[in-house]
Amino acid sequence: MGLVIKVGSVSVKEFLAAKAAKVDQALETYVTSWGEAPATLLAAIRYSLFAGGKRLRPALALGAAEIVSGDDAVALPAACAIEMIHTYSLIHDDLPAMDDDHLRRGKPTLHHVHDEGIAILAGDGLLTMAFDVVAHTEHAGVVAEIARAAGVEGMVGGQVIDMESEGRTLTIEALRRLHSRKTGALIRVSVRSGAILAGADAECLDALTRYGEHIGLAFQIADDILDVVGSEATLGKPVGSDAANHKSTYPRLVGLVSARDLAEKAVADAVQALQLFGDEADVFRALARFVIERDT
Repeated sequence: MGLVIKVGSVSVKEFLAAKAAKVDQALETYVTSWGEAPATLLAAIRYSLFAGGKRLRPALALGAAEIVSGDDAVALPAACAIEMIHTYSLIHDDLPAMDDDHLRRGKPTLHHVHDEGIAILAGDGLLTMAFDVVAHTEHAGVVAEIARAAGVEGMVGGQVIDMESEGRTLTIEALRRLHSRKTGALIRVSVRSGAILAGADAECLDALTRYGEHIGLAFQIADDILDVVGSEATLGKPVGSDAANHKSTYPRLVGLVSARDLAEKAVADAVQALQLFGDEADVFRALARFVIERDT
């Protein structure tokens, strides 16, 4: 990742790396605690869970907690649970019945390393493990929010709408609603979970929620753009699949230039949402810019 966006003396890359290190250590502890599970299943889970990636969603949860209280530890179980859910969704998205992808993060997808049955069960295992982990927060509201964000009115529902929309041309508003579920819901709940667990008041939570919504939109537009202009070597996954599957995307509907303008608007809205905060939120301001300038 060549892009370097600085917040004082710390780059966004360093922020993400520090949060990823915390999350990876905690994930290792959690996975190790399920030692009685079948070895093949644990190997498959580990293959995908520790395959790399930016750990953006858990970083948002930890970062939100840090903005609110100065300490991210209280959000660590939720951050790990959200990353487990995100990983399960990628495993299932890659299956032949869904996107039928052969690469993820530069490595063969799980169903090519194991078989489809093990890949399905690894995803199932990660989803149920996630709710075991987030239950350790002892905050029923956060557990319920994550369940809704991941479920039939959130990520899973959005995936169904995405599949049903193949071969159709959606309006911009319909596309926005689709991605607010498929991609945006888990990003939004990442920010909200960290803020809630850190004790955010209503005004603070509202501001961070709006930030999460805008950064989720910016992330999806950037993903759509990268599927057009990115390379498989850099992204670690196939490019051009949206066009091949006849999916509506921002570049397809409005063109690359206007799609980039929409991404810039989403970043500006995300930064505006943080006006309540001082320099403790500078890393989130820089992260909004990073989301649309990344090359992976």
